[in-house]
Amino acid sequence: MKTLVVTGGIGSGKSAVCSILRDVYGCGVYEADSRVKMLYHEHKTLLADIEDKLGESYRDAEGNFQPKLLAERIFRDRDALNSVEEMVFPVLVDDFRKWAEGYKNDGFVVFESATILEKPYFKDFGDMVLLVDAPFEVRLERACTRDGMTRETVMGRMLQQRLMNAISNGEAEAAAHAVIRNVGTFEELKDLTVRVTDEILNLNSNIR
Repeated sequence: MKTLVVTGGIGSGKSAVCSILRDVYGCGVYEADSRVKMLYHEHKTLLADIEDKLGESYRDAEGNFQPKLLAERIFRDRDALNSVEEMVFPVLVDDFRKWAEGYKNDGFVVFESATILEKPYFKDFGDMVLLVDAPFEVRLERACTRDGMTRETVMGRMLQQRLMNAISNGEAEAAAHAVIRNVGTFEELKDLTVRVTDEILNLNSNIR
């Protein structure tokens, strides 16, 4: 079984590509960014370890995790961010491997993450990397429409993804085995996704 990493910036269509992969190939899709949020609640010691390392609580009076408090800390403190990632990433990878056991008889699974190319810890992770991209303005408009947020709010989030923006603007090369430029219709995206996936994973889906 192979692991196909699917990544892309906000509004690129990364989730749409993963949905196509799931529908066409029947593969499992591990949504890493969402799974991290769940691990704070489900893992036995992760949150406590983070609180111990950073020296403060990120829970309310009832003991419930408050992600906004942690986000505020790591947003302003690069050392804190590095410490959190050092603890979270191994837990995430272990969780993924246990999850993937349920698909060990399949041809491949998908590991979906928006930030994986920006994190040295994940260098050489997975068998193939598929980057979904679109021009910055296109991604911005899509995200505003999808999330119902103002341009200023979405742009603030997008500007944190420096590598993805540099790739979209042609200022950096993507460390990916294939790139899908999502600038057309959904049917065009589906056709391109299947064609590229068949090619990089040596498949023959005959579904176009």
